[in-house]
Amino acid sequence: MSANSELSEKHEVIVEDIEYGRAGHAPLLGRLYRPRGLTGFPSMVDVHGGAWTANDRLQNAAMDHVIASAGTAVLALDFRLAPASPYPASVMDVNLGIRWLKANIGRWGGNAACVGGLGTSSGGHQLWLNVLRPRDIRYAAHKLADAEDVDASLGFVVVCWPISDPVARYKMARETGNERLVKNHDAYFLTEAVMAEANPQTILESGEARNLPPALLIQGTADNNVTPDMADRFVAAYAKAGGQISLRKFEGQPHTFIVQNPTSAASVEAIGLIVQFIRDQTR
Repeated sequence: MSANSELSEKHEVIVEDIEYGRAGHAPLLGRLYRPRGLTGFPSMVDVHGGAWTANDRLQNAAMDHVIASAGTAVLALDFRLAPASPYPASVMDVNLGIRWLKANIGRWGGNAACVGGLGTSSGGHQLWLNVLRPRDIRYAAHKLADAEDVDASLGFVVVCWPISDPVARYKMARETGNERLVKNHDAYFLTEAVMAEANPQTILESGEARNLPPALLIQGTADNNVTPDMADRFVAAYAKAGGQISLRKFEGQPHTFIVQNPTSAASVEAIGLIVQFIRDQTR
């Protein structure tokens, strides 16, 4: 059965935890959601949010399960967190997770040539860095046995309420007295100079990024975790850099609205848009 013709249908989902690599002696785990009975299906990594310091591969489970039931496998990644592991440790782990999925999804019948990414909040930031710099030697520092020729480039990307401009968000957090966000930025980036170097907005505007994959950005209009113009500025820069990107705003919805209430009307609509976007990119 072809995944392309069946993507919108409901499939039983097989869920299993795998080890996609190691950081030193510590295993890096992922939860793989895959549709039973399909072959040639697309797949994507899921990079969770948590202000670079919290949460795990289970954060977006509701989204991952629906996406998999519609015919796309999802590998939800655990990765190292700050303050124990500041930038670029987590970006390296995500880079490895992407390469591991591309090199291994064929074992379950998936299409290794059709791999995308899903990132939420700070996970969107970390995914963006790998989209914009898939072959950066710092990010690709983890070796992947028997797959040295596989890179972290992606065929399509979905980001939900991403921190696309951490410098602007840090400034906003300081001006509004949000000490929790300030502390988490400091724990992850350590310095403002590093924050500026790892800023997807600036990377796009510099002209550094090339061959951008099609992208979908989901954003709530009542999100007080990002600056009001962050999504608009990033979408404009992405398009100017030659990338195809769609922005869908959800009126009155807060940060992480799908995660908070996955059965709400807005969340169901948003997940449906994600499934449709994947189908459009992989048919």
